[in-house]
Amino acid sequence: MQIVHYGHACVLVDTGSARLLFDPGTFSHGFEELRDLDAILITHQHFDHLDQDRLPALVAANPTAALIVDPGSVEDVSKLGLDAEQVGPGDALTLAGASVNVTGGKHAIIYDDLPKAPNVAYVVDHGAFFHPGDSLFVPEQKIDVLALPTQAPWLRTGEAIDYLRAVSPRVAVPIHQALLTKEAMRMSYSWFERMAPDGCELRPLTPGEPAEV
Repeated sequence: MQIVHYGHACVLVDTGSARLLFDPGTFSHGFEELRDLDAILITHQHFDHLDQDRLPALVAANPTAALIVDPGSVEDVSKLGLDAEQVGPGDALTLAGASVNVTGGKHAIIYDDLPKAPNVAYVVDHGAFFHPGDSLFVPEQKIDVLALPTQAPWLRTGEAIDYLRAVSPRVAVPIHQALLTKEAMRMSYSWFERMAPDGCELRPLTPGEPAEV
């Protein structure tokens, strides 16, 4: 499997049969140049996961790509004139030969008084890759490669470590770190490496550079 991280939550996964792009948001860069995508998958409607300014051009440049969205994003993409398939927890998709199971359902709590946004998570090829979006949902499948949230208004380092241990992947690829300074990012990664479960490798990716995992 090949992965390219475009910063923050945006990840391109090439399974060998399918090219799947997750969460092209405003804090991510370079994804707008992508072509030959098989699917664009959105976990939730927040701007750092769904860039409404760049999404229409991305869809136009990839006319055969399926646009897969959570229930909270349907109205937003419809207003952009885009056709999308709404999915929810329990749905199963086949995208260019890759299987994608939809899990999760709820965005992690930022503050109790705030509205709770829907958030779906995606399991690719029965656990080969997992993108949780803005959640700490633990899937039932054994996960090989986890897109690990690093920093967010809804997340502290201890919770991220607990999540890493709960999922216990072979490889954890840090995501959702756009608001961190380089020093803070290194400190977070250091904690992940120190506290990771046995057999788990933390593998930070250089944005825009393909990596075999």
